[in-house]
Amino acid sequence: MSEQQAQCLKCGRDSEIIPLLQLLYKGQSLWICPQHLPILIHKPAELNDLLPGIDQHAADVEHHH
Repeated sequence: MSEQQAQCLKCGRDSEIIPLLQLLYKGQSLWICPQHLPILIHKPAELNDLLPGIDQHAADVEHHH
Protein backbone atom coordinates (compact mmCIF):
# COMPACT_ATOMS: atom_id res chain seq x y z
CA MET A 1 0.00 0.00 0.00
CA SER A 2 1.45 3.38 -0.95
CA GLU A 3 1.75 6.13 1.63
CA GLN A 4 -0.90 8.79 1.20
CA GLN A 5 0.29 12.39 0.84
CA ALA A 6 -0.76 14.59 3.76
CA GLN A 7 -3.57 16.87 2.63
CA CYS A 8 -6.60 18.47 4.22
CA LEU A 9 -9.49 16.03 4.22
CA LYS A 10 -11.92 18.86 3.40
CA CYS A 11 -10.17 21.03 0.80
CA GLY A 12 -7.31 18.81 -0.37
CA ARG A 13 -4.56 21.41 0.11
CA ASP A 14 -1.21 19.99 1.17
CA SER A 15 1.49 21.22 3.53
CA GLU A 16 3.27 23.02 0.70
CA ILE A 17 0.30 25.41 0.63
CA ILE A 18 -1.02 25.55 4.22
CA PRO A 19 -0.13 24.18 7.66
CA LEU A 20 -1.87 20.90 8.45
CA LEU A 21 -2.94 19.31 11.73
CA GLN A 22 -2.87 15.53 12.04
CA LEU A 23 -5.76 13.63 13.57
CA LEU A 24 -6.56 9.99 14.17
CA TYR A 25 -10.04 8.67 13.44
CA LYS A 26 -10.99 5.00 13.58
CA GLY A 27 -7.30 4.07 13.45
CA GLN A 28 -6.67 6.13 10.31
CA SER A 29 -4.26 9.04 10.24
CA LEU A 30 -5.88 12.08 8.61
CA TRP A 31 -5.03 15.75 8.12
CA ILE A 32 -7.04 18.96 8.35
CA CYS A 33 -6.08 22.58 7.75
CA PRO A 34 -6.72 25.32 10.34
CA GLN A 35 -9.44 26.81 8.14
CA HIS A 36 -11.51 23.62 8.37
CA LEU A 37 -10.71 22.64 11.97
CA PRO A 38 -13.69 24.68 13.29
CA ILE A 39 -16.00 22.52 11.16
CA LEU A 40 -14.60 19.40 12.81
CA ILE A 41 -15.13 20.96 16.25
CA HIS A 42 -18.46 22.76 15.86
CA LYS A 43 -20.25 21.16 12.87
CA PRO A 44 -18.89 17.62 12.49
CA ALA A 45 -22.01 16.51 10.59
CA GLU A 46 -20.68 18.54 7.64
CA LEU A 47 -17.79 16.06 7.46
CA ASN A 48 -19.92 12.91 7.69
CA ASP A 49 -19.36 12.09 4.01
CA LEU A 50 -15.58 12.23 4.64
CA LEU A 51 -15.61 10.75 8.14
CA PRO A 52 -18.52 8.29 8.27
CA GLY A 53 -20.19 8.26 11.67
CA ILE A 54 -18.54 11.45 12.95
CA ASP A 55 -21.89 13.17 13.43
CA GLN A 56 -23.14 10.35 15.66
CA HIS A 57 -19.95 10.34 17.75
CA ALA A 58 -20.27 14.11 18.28
CA ALA A 59 -23.90 13.72 19.34
CA ASP A 60 -22.90 11.03 21.86
CA VAL A 61 -20.31 13.35 23.40
CA GLU A 62 -22.79 16.24 23.64
CA HIS A 63 -25.29 14.04 25.50
CA HIS A 64 -22.69 13.00 28.09
CA HIS A 65 -22.06 16.58 29.28
